[in-house]
Amino acid sequence: MSENETIESKLSVRTTADIEGSITKKFKMPVWRRFTKAVNEYELVKSGDKICVCISGGKDSMLMAKLFQELKRQSDTDFELRFLVMDPGYSPDNIGKIRYNAQILDIPIEVFTTEIFDTVYEMDKSPCSLCARMRRWNLYAQAEEMGCNKIALGHHYDDVIETILMAMLYGAQIQTMMPKLFSTEHTGMELIRPLYLIREADIIHWAKYNGLEFLQCACRFTENVALSQNTEKTSKRAEVKRLIAELSRDNPFVEQNIFKSVENVCLNNIVAYKDDSGRHHFLDDYDSKLEEIRKTD
Repeated sequence: MSENETIESKLSVRTTADIEGSITKKFKMPVWRRFTKAVNEYELVKSGDKICVCISGGKDSMLMAKLFQELKRQSDTDFELRFLVMDPGYSPDNIGKIRYNAQILDIPIEVFTTEIFDTVYEMDKSPCSLCARMRRWNLYAQAEEMGCNKIALGHHYDDVIETILMAMLYGAQIQTMMPKLFSTEHTGMELIRPLYLIREADIIHWAKYNGLEFLQCACRFTENVALSQNTEKTSKRAEVKRLIAELSRDNPFVEQNIFKSVENVCLNNIVAYKDDSGRHHFLDDYDSKLEEIRKTD
């Protein structure tokens, strides 16, 4: 019997226990260990937290929910979990698929509806940025109403390195997708990204191994782009993903180097940078530093 046939025979059962067990057994190193490393390294979960785990219906957020359930079982830290699904205007089939997968995975989801897709659908340019901001705001508001102090999103390692490169190539700036940040609009609320160190390929492998099928981006805009085959409207993120894959074929360290680049910023070799106090240029104190050096000679 081939390896694929062996996997398929195992998937004929596909119980919740099998799926949960795969996280800490077969996928212990690439998924579970990297999840707990991010939680510990970036101090994402603390005693007394009430975390709103935001589920879009895709592979990333569904896996994140299962990882949090496992963390709750194993951890001595006292924290609470709520599993929130925002329906921004999904088709009945798509929201039904989310509920079906939540039942298979034993995730007690809570669903609330918005009309975000209707709001952004008629935009001439890509509505993805506005849609993301509106979804984020609604998630914060709903989580706050539920008494949560944190929302958890399913962005993974590949999202991080793509964001770094997109900021440079299309935004003319050096910045990253942070593992956690606090909201300036919702006082006391934080956003955390516990999949920060997990590779997308490993998430896909976990889903396929367990025979699970999740939503892709299920908005009407992307559906219409796919139907019309309008390549002019393919996302910048997709372009960057292809670029990283191409570079990695020649240099296997490219992805790791992109990730580490924002941890190794040397301000002495930066022409200018911005922080909360404003913009700083290397010429601001260049002459005074030069004068100090001359005095010491």
